[in-house]
Amino acid sequence: METLFRNKHLITLQEWSREAIDTILDASKSLKLQFALGQPHRFLQDKTIFMIFFEQSTRTRNSIEAGITQLGGHAHDLTPDKMQLSHGESAKDTAMVLSRFGHGIAIRNCFYKIGNKYLREVAKYSSIPIINMQDDLYHPLQALADLMTIKEKFSQTEGLKVTISWAYATSHAKPLSVPLSQILLFTRYGMDVTVASPKEFPLLPEIVEQAKDNAEKYHGKLRFVDDMDEGFEGAQVVIPKNWGGFAFTEDKEEMQLNLEKYKGWICDERRMNLADPSVVYMHALPADRGKEVTDDVIDGSHSIVYDEAENRLHTSKAVMALTMGGRP
Repeated sequence: METLFRNKHLITLQEWSREAIDTILDASKSLKLQFALGQPHRFLQDKTIFMIFFEQSTRTRNSIEAGITQLGGHAHDLTPDKMQLSHGESAKDTAMVLSRFGHGIAIRNCFYKIGNKYLREVAKYSSIPIINMQDDLYHPLQALADLMTIKEKFSQTEGLKVTISWAYATSHAKPLSVPLSQILLFTRYGMDVTVASPKEFPLLPEIVEQAKDNAEKYHGKLRFVDDMDEGFEGAQVVIPKNWGGFAFTEDKEEMQLNLEKYKGWICDERRMNLADPSVVYMHALPADRGKEVTDDVIDGSHSIVYDEAENRLHTSKAVMALTMGGRP
């Protein structure tokens, strides 16, 4: 078991060992039980985390803020307009100052080709842990909660047939970070992963290559199809979710035109019936109801989206407790 976490940055789980991830999952399970029993677990008494959000958030913001409160600490909810970021303050200056004020910095910056670079620049100068609350490439907190949920529902992950599918949505061009983080992490746990997407909505080739290496090392599988029905066939876990076509084009008008070609990519009962009879439906939320998924699926017996959402709390608490307070 890996136990040395204090001041360890979490930018992507790909940079953490399997042993470290397993420790996080064990801690998450313990914290979930303590929360259910109403047992106090104030491991971060009087400690402060700064949450810097460049975008909106429901699950991430509230899992971090509720989590640090339950751990005995306090969160500062920050946006660029509340900080000198809006006047051009450098990542270095932000990191150096906040490092002297508190015990952790959590950042969400999903702007394509900007977010991950910004987090790494802050991490370069921070003496306290940086926690990635989602950037343009990675969403480690979501992937951790997804893995925890899958392990709760299935006796083993090796050989588990998981389909990560693109789906139609109009709310906004969603980042690539969720499916990229999922293919990287799930292949490290021996899962048989299928990615289904139109050719105009691929994933980033360099990260796909890392996921293929993971699959080979950990005896998982990774394949790609361009047909949603084919992707769903025999799947035990389906995760149909929209993502933008950033890896195909950065032209917003072209991306929008490509999007409208695939209105039929929706998770409905017909497609669920193509999957394994015991299939579970997952989504990071918020889902575009009526576009990504029909109400009868997301509200149906196969849906575990609220279990998945709850686990955002427990995994976030585990990450904070270990990186902000664990043994040196």
